[in-house]
Amino acid sequence: MEREVQRVRAAFGSGRSRPLTFRRRQLEALRAMVQERERDILAAIAADLSKSEFNAYSQEVITVLGEIDLVLEKLPEWAAAKPAQKNLVTMLDEAYIQPEPLGVVLIIGAWNYPFVLTIQPLIGAIAAGNAVIIKPSEVSENTAKALATLLPQYLDQEFYGENVKESPDYERIINLRHFKRIRSLLEGQKIAFGGETDEATRYIAPTILTDVDPETKVMQEEIFGPILPIVPVKNAEEAIQFINEREKPLAFYVFSHNTKLIKRMIDRTSSGGVTGNDVIMHFMLSSLPFGGVGSSGMGAYHGKHSFDTFSHQRPCLLKSLKREGANKLRYPPNSQSKVDWAKLFFLKRLNRGKLGLLLLALLGVVVAALMKAGCY
Repeated sequence: MEREVQRVRAAFGSGRSRPLTFRRRQLEALRAMVQERERDILAAIAADLSKSEFNAYSQEVITVLGEIDLVLEKLPEWAAAKPAQKNLVTMLDEAYIQPEPLGVVLIIGAWNYPFVLTIQPLIGAIAAGNAVIIKPSEVSENTAKALATLLPQYLDQEFYGENVKESPDYERIINLRHFKRIRSLLEGQKIAFGGETDEATRYIAPTILTDVDPETKVMQEEIFGPILPIVPVKNAEEAIQFINEREKPLAFYVFSHNTKLIKRMIDRTSSGGVTGNDVIMHFMLSSLPFGGVGSSGMGAYHGKHSFDTFSHQRPCLLKSLKREGANKLRYPPNSQSKVDWAKLFFLKRLNRGKLGLLLLALLGVVVAALMKAGCY
């Protein structure tokens, strides 16, 4: 059980359950489960309590469907920040109340209404952005078995199911050399979750490390594997300092409801790219250049950025042989007047509008004529 709790905590810690889009998808999947597997649910309730189909549907199933529809309609409003009343001292400040998830919650079902009294609080927990552990009543064992079978088929469970190693969606390390390199990064570390390895199949479980010393090897090189070291910091300033004291990363991911904080951290750090409140998604947009900076790489590609990276921007200037007189300004013998003209042409910033360009052109013609006449 402890392992399952740690798995759910890791899922919540990843931030997956917070976005409203994720919550809506889960609620819609839950609704689909009730609608598509209605016969199985009603049969389980009947087996436990001998409830008629009408009673089971009217007392439990229809209530759940109505609750889901209500929450889907109201969720954006409920989850939004609410302005708080201010006083004279805080008139110019921003004050609001932001609902946030509690974290990992436990729902214990009851046997007398084994379906609705388990699923209805689940709806609220999902809507609030929590990760959930469900414990149906062992007394109503048929409904408990039905829930244990159905929920994993419809709702998100950390992506790879209960047995990550058996999931067809979970990749393996590319070769044995890299497997051993990544496994060595776990040596001497405090493993909060995962850590299982299998050399024969090059399998390394999703692993979270805590209390990580920033000077250890896992923090000194690119991991390229399913290991997440966690280094606690006191505040954003300490996080910024931690980042800036090290080589520039290929990507910087920052998660926060505070947009100003996200932008401040972007402004104060340097990285190849940035994604806020998600990971890797900046790679998916062709209009954004993808690449590193400093030790994380040179150049960038994607769309036109690829063309620009692999093109030499060759400067070209073609002059006319008909205005050779103007070039006397550059030729010896030198004089103070030539210096003064050079300052005017090369150091003075004329208005870049049409009038400024016209004046500059006229001045050039005059200078050329004077040079040709040998006046300077």
